[in-house]
Amino acid sequence: MLKERSQTFKLLFVSLDLIFSLGSCVFAFILRFYIGDPTGVDRSYIDLGSYFILGSVLSISQVIVFLFIDLYHPRRGLSFLDEFLAIFGGVFLNLLFVLSMLFFFRGDFGSERFSRSFILVFAGTNIFSIGFLHLLARQFLRYLRSKGYNLRRVLVIGTRETAARFADSVQRHQIYGYQIIGYVSSGNSKAIRKDMVLLGKTDKIEKVLSEIKPDLVVYALNNAEGDCLETVLDACDTEGIDLKVIPGFQEFIKAKGRVDEMDGLPVISIRNIPVRLGYNRAIKRSFDILFSLFFIILFSPVFLIIALLIKLTSRGPVFYHQERVGLDNKSFKMLKFRSMVVQTKSQSETTWTVQNDPRVTGIGKILRKTSLDEIPQFFNVLLGDMSVVGPRPERPHFVEKFKTDHRHYMRRHAVKAGITGLAQVQGLRGDTSIDDRIDADIYYIENWSLWLDIKIILLTPLKGVMDKNAY
Repeated sequence: MLKERSQTFKLLFVSLDLIFSLGSCVFAFILRFYIGDPTGVDRSYIDLGSYFILGSVLSISQVIVFLFIDLYHPRRGLSFLDEFLAIFGGVFLNLLFVLSMLFFFRGDFGSERFSRSFILVFAGTNIFSIGFLHLLARQFLRYLRSKGYNLRRVLVIGTRETAARFADSVQRHQIYGYQIIGYVSSGNSKAIRKDMVLLGKTDKIEKVLSEIKPDLVVYALNNAEGDCLETVLDACDTEGIDLKVIPGFQEFIKAKGRVDEMDGLPVISIRNIPVRLGYNRAIKRSFDILFSLFFIILFSPVFLIIALLIKLTSRGPVFYHQERVGLDNKSFKMLKFRSMVVQTKSQSETTWTVQNDPRVTGIGKILRKTSLDEIPQFFNVLLGDMSVVGPRPERPHFVEKFKTDHRHYMRRHAVKAGITGLAQVQGLRGDTSIDDRIDADIYYIENWSLWLDIKIILLTPLKGVMDKNAY
């Protein structure tokens, strides 16, 4: 039901962002060629038609990038700062895309025909104008809801966990204008919350509907409360009231489920994994390849220096291959700079690193503390074994141990393992809680977006590189 209204608001924000992006282009053009060039010398050389095309491309691609980073997803209690950072990231990505296209088609970032300052002014103006627009629009919509404008009155059938979770969701999404007016219980079922206003029981549902006249009824009875869906459905049909049904087994769906359709038969996916869906997979893989190539080329001197230091300070190979478990529980060889003395395979794969571990070399302590031992894993990303962002891969020996000791541990393997991840930027590395790591990894898997990957990458140098738990 939220999707019905979220699509309306998505269309609203897309339209406003497109208009404001075009406005930013006009402002950048005026600032560059009129205010910044009062003599009009530069204007005599410009091609207005080309700038019109560039402005259109910048504006349309900006909205497309915002769609790709999921900017228009319902912001569940998200702060303005988080949304502003998402907008900043989206404008930055759009800038990279357009500059790359200009470089490819025109050479030297299009400097032969387009002003760089025009593009930079557009980007800066867009960040702040769209950020202010989103803040103003959301505040205005909340104001309208608080005044009762276009509210839909909702009657909930059920008074237990399912109904409570639905009520929490409505509360988080007040911007969409749903208002719970009361609850109907089943049999002797009691409400689990004091704020649940009981308006009757399911055996009197016809009377409740005729008296209350809600705009929408949500059937949220779980298995323990019984089943009277047919009775409620008939009553809603009689009164002409829309009915939504939350499946009675939803207590098992803690993650974001997804409803698919096969020849008219609804099929519910208990756990939705966004990154495994069609174009999302292509987007993430393309980003992994481009970012890894960029990193490897940019930091190639660092690779050479570290390799030389390892060779000069200890015997053994520069690189170290270790078996790890990744996507769909499949093993792969993870590449690292060697930070320990050479060991037997059994020692390496079954021994947990401890504080003041004698196996760690002198240069290895620095590499592990700064996470520089992990940068060769960008080659694993290029090969497709890993992703830049994802759950950290573990050795098979410990996977077998953790999957029985920690609930939901194996759900981490629903996506590719990553060099960095949400758990890492939250400080969950080394000798920290396995359960907390699992929770962070599962949240990432269920809430993936390109912007979330970018945000984690940006936070990694600040929170995920210097590892206070590394030994």
